[in-house]
Amino acid sequence: MSISLATEQQVAIAAVRRACTLTTSVFNKLVNNETLVKGDKSPVTVADFAAQAVVNTILAQAFPSDPIVGEEEAADLRVNPELCSRVVELANEALQGELGIGEMAEWGLGSPRSEDALLEAIDRGNYEGGRKGRMWTLDPIDGTKGFLRGEQYAVCLALLVDARVELGIIGCPN
Repeated sequence: MSISLATEQQVAIAAVRRACTLTTSVFNKLVNNETLVKGDKSPVTVADFAAQAVVNTILAQAFPSDPIVGEEEAADLRVNPELCSRVVELANEALQGELGIGEMAEWGLGSPRSEDALLEAIDRGNYEGGRKGRMWTLDPIDGTKGFLRGEQYAVCLALLVDARVELGIIGCPN
C-alpha cells in the first residue's frame, strides 16, 4: 500500500469497526418489525441503514469530495418515522461512542447528527460509480440473511481509484 493511503486505511478501519459494533449490538436486540424486504426480495434491517449512515458520515467528514457507492437508500425511512427514529438512534449511538485508538473527532465522531444529516449520509451512497477518480464502495451488511440468523456476515468497504481497488477493509463480527 502506498504511504498516501495511510489516512484512508485508518479512517476505513475506524468506520468498519464502528459499523461492526453497531451491527452486533442491533442483532442482540433486533425485533421483527425492524426488517424490510427490498424490491429484489432481499431483507434489509435497521442495522443496514444505520451502518451505512455511520460509515458514510465518517467518510464524508474525512474525505468530503469522495463519492460513495452504497446499498441502501433513505426513501423507506422517510415514509416510516418509527423505523427512521430507530436508525437515527442507532447511528448516533455508534458515532458518539468513545474515541478509539487512532480515531479522530474530525471524522464526525463524538457528537450526534440530526435525522436529516443521517438520511443525507445514507443517500450519499447513491453514486453510480465510474472508471475515473476516487470512490468508495460499501456493503453495510454483506449477508443480511446470515446476519438475521446470527451466522456469518461482513461489513465491506473498499476504495477504488480509476476503477482499481487500492484499499479494502472487511469486518467479520461473528
